[in-house]
Amino acid sequence: MIAPGHVTESEPNETVPTPEWIAIARYGRVPQVARFGGEGIKPERDSLIRVTTDRGEELASVLGLTGVSTADSEALTGQVQRIATQRDLEDFDTLESESETEFAVWEKRVHDWKMQLQLIDIERTLDRRLILYVLNERGPETTRLALLAAAGGHGIIHVQPVTSEGIPNEKAKGGCGDCGCSTH
Repeated sequence: MIAPGHVTESEPNETVPTPEWIAIARYGRVPQVARFGGEGIKPERDSLIRVTTDRGEELASVLGLTGVSTADSEALTGQVQRIATQRDLEDFDTLESESETEFAVWEKRVHDWKMQLQLIDIERTLDRRLILYVLNERGPETTRLALLAAAGGHGIIHVQPVTSEGIPNEKAKGGCGDCGCSTH
């Protein structure tokens, strides 16, 4: 049975239902604000929700709620799974600790691989996907970092460029980033 407010991931050919409401929420270690569709119990402002993004399952802080139109539901970043549980909060804290410990290891790898970018932070999503934040534009070096990590047996990672303006809006530029994959 699906708990109130829980949205399941759809199958590739299945249409995602129109949400009952949209949560505008902040997520990520280098914060991003996005819109997430939800059903059931509405979260309050400043509450934490578990959401799906192209990076994985994450916690997000609710900034506000809005109504829904068909156009809105097509422009969502992801879905609200549920209001965060105590277990979600505990997992988040554990992953934050692990990320702090792993930072020095990844910083050394970037240095040893002679990358032309600077690692500024890392985080793990609730489903344990690794995100490396780098002070750089998306390009050959970010792709190279992801490929070297995979070749080194570190799995698929998401390399997230950060500029002085924050996280670049990759989808507006076209090209790399449009496919939603996380191998660069």
